[in-house]
Amino acid sequence: MADLTNPIFTDENAARVHFEALRWPNSPTCPFCSSTTRVAPLGGKSMGPGWYHCKDCRKKFTALVGTVYERSHIPLTKWLLVTHLLCSSKKGMSSHQIMRMTGLTYKSAWFMTHRIREALAERGPLPQMGGEGGIVEIDETFIGKKADVPVRAGYAHKHAVMSLVERRPAGAVVRSFHVSGTAAADLLPVIKVHVSPATHVMTDEAGQYARLNKHFAAHDFTTHGKGEYVRDGFIHTNTAEGFYSVFKRGMVGIYQHCAEHHLHRYVAEFDFRYNNRVRLGVNDSERAAKAIQGTVGKRLTYQQVNFGAKTAPV
Repeated sequence: MADLTNPIFTDENAARVHFEALRWPNSPTCPFCSSTTRVAPLGGKSMGPGWYHCKDCRKKFTALVGTVYERSHIPLTKWLLVTHLLCSSKKGMSSHQIMRMTGLTYKSAWFMTHRIREALAERGPLPQMGGEGGIVEIDETFIGKKADVPVRAGYAHKHAVMSLVERRPAGAVVRSFHVSGTAAADLLPVIKVHVSPATHVMTDEAGQYARLNKHFAAHDFTTHGKGEYVRDGFIHTNTAEGFYSVFKRGMVGIYQHCAEHHLHRYVAEFDFRYNNRVRLGVNDSERAAKAIQGTVGKRLTYQQVNFGAKTAPV
């Protein structure tokens, strides 16, 4: 647990130095032209500390340019504090709680947490999970309620989240997606992109997984409807169920309400904490530092938060 009396949470200059060290571990880099050799700090009192000038593209900048913190009027000390709180709370922390702890308005706290979740999300081409000798569990869960869809038997009125959980000796890792439905046509394209064909996949008896053996090295399943949850000691989806136990407790107990176009960011938040947990050798301070490094190259405007895409990129 990080010391919340650390100066980076109270002193703006200490926060700036900490952030610069995480973003530029070797030397300051121009966010406009990527130059490293012709970057120098700006002198004088008018600009204040933390300003740099690139002699190649002749632009000035701070370490916040090109990050989710850019153009924010909220002090960097509060950004670092809220990032730490969100990353160190196993089931998340509500914007109302952050408002009470930091003195920010609810609107500011809410926008901050969404920006931080954007930093936690994995982007770009990701390596496939599993591989020869690897095992990936596939399962889905349901959360919340779709707008303008009446409550009915089953889960048609709820949002669907699918998770791919790769078993590893040191501890499992997860990759989750907000999907539009749970039919094979909704799930199989995502699974094929993210799971290696050489993988042994494991699911429950749901019909949408019936033909996975045509696409992967092996497919085993357990029949939950008959009370079967483990077979032969290793055929199960209990690792995925364990992840969902934390995810659903956080979504229902902490966040309580989540609009559909925000769900993919919450999913990214829970994935990040699970993949950077203590069992994998990552403590709270290291987790927060990794989250801060993830702010680079990502921007999120207020309009994008409110009217963003309903599902995360495949």
